[in-house]
Amino acid sequence: MKGLIGKKLGMTRLFLDGGRCVPVTAVLAGANVVVQVKTPEKDGYSAVQLGFGAKRHGNSPERGHARTHGGAWTAGAYDPKRPGDRKDSGEAGKPEDSKDGMKTKIMAYKLIREFELAAGETPEPGDEVPLDIFAPGDKLNVTGTSKGRGYAGVMKRHGFGGGRATHGCLTPRSGGSIGSAADPSRVVPGRKMAGHHGAVRVTARNLEVVDVRPDYGVILVKGAVPGPNGGLLLLKKSLVQPKAARAAAG
Repeated sequence: MKGLIGKKLGMTRLFLDGGRCVPVTAVLAGANVVVQVKTPEKDGYSAVQLGFGAKRHGNSPERGHARTHGGAWTAGAYDPKRPGDRKDSGEAGKPEDSKDGMKTKIMAYKLIREFELAAGETPEPGDEVPLDIFAPGDKLNVTGTSKGRGYAGVMKRHGFGGGRATHGCLTPRSGGSIGSAADPSRVVPGRKMAGHHGAVRVTARNLEVVDVRPDYGVILVKGAVPGPNGGLLLLKKSLVQPKAARAAAG
């Protein structure tokens, strides 16, 4: 498997051999479950669909997909007065839905994404993906949603220098003139102006895996990754790998 879904926990630092201090981001990625396996015979291509986390208020198609392919389970008593547990609601949580002898309710996954399968892998729906698919020294491409900054001016959004901060300047943070006089007498498309900043899909490439800690379900990635703490991330193996990793992969 060539990728995992994770959640950004935050940043810290790690002291390596020799006393070198390395800034790292802790990513929780130990809760990936195989939801569905795509095969060339049935789907036309080979891939694995992973689910991460349980969504509390999933819609009917999301719950149905989770129920068909293994589901995200949560313990709780069956209550016929609760809308989500009624027999006529079409939702999971009926008395016959149980796991390990407990009344449970199937919930949708927070995030489902497809990843490429490595040669020889044969996962089954419901399997948990171990973290050993990544090793210290591997290079990852980490994709997430950047922090939203709201409506921002040109200095914050584009790094403009601003106007003269002197006596008499009324617009020190303005973007200046945007027109083009008589020719072409319009604002040129693509002009950098104030507007919504952040909250876009960003990929940080070739980040190094510093350490993998399966006991905690955490991967420590060197440097910063996109998004706020608690944001969901996609971790994919980069095409650029160390020589030792390429030699081991053959």
